[in-house]
Amino acid sequence: MKLEEVLFEVTSNNLIQIRIGGNQMHIEQIYGDLPILKTDRLILRKITLEDLDDMFEYASDEEVAQYVTWPAHKTISDTKNFIENILDKYQKKQNAPWGIELKDNGKFVGTIGFISWQTKSNCAEIGYALSKKYWGKGLVTEATKEIMTFGFNKMDLVRIQAKCISDNIASSKVMKKNGMVLEGTMRQSFLCDKVYKDMDLYAILKEEYKLTKL
Repeated sequence: MKLEEVLFEVTSNNLIQIRIGGNQMHIEQIYGDLPILKTDRLILRKITLEDLDDMFEYASDEEVAQYVTWPAHKTISDTKNFIENILDKYQKKQNAPWGIELKDNGKFVGTIGFISWQTKSNCAEIGYALSKKYWGKGLVTEATKEIMTFGFNKMDLVRIQAKCISDNIASSKVMKKNGMVLEGTMRQSFLCDKVYKDMDLYAILKEEYKLTKL
């Protein structure tokens, strides 16, 4: 069966728009029941309303919001709406993120997933958010590595990319540590607090990923 292109886009209010050029079966096969993924320190699993307080804790942080596509949550209702949108995507078997949970204490500390997936060209883009309390501990690097493995082995991707604001040194380190290569800078492509900022584009190919596993 030939799979047509399906492109997911995350809007400024974090709603996931879907443009479908053909069959959506491949999306449903992968995301019909989002699998639990585990690393040394993390459990990547479905987000639930039980994560409400933990998510609001970091999603309301302006420092976290300056590096993501959504504005800081002003009230816990914003977070509840955010989670309910994700739950709706799970229900509809559409692309939606994993929650990042710490193995040692069950704390929900962020999200990670593919914010876009072009099935015709087998390319996808990773996006993530993490509580400021856990920055600098290598958790996103660990989660990204697991998501990349899932993407190349289960989604049959040939290319995975990620973008970050050019002055977000920590995020660029995550990409480099996972073998991604800087392909260029998208000048003034991201509007943040009424200021246009440059975005760096990183990517890794499946053949390059396989070399890192040798």
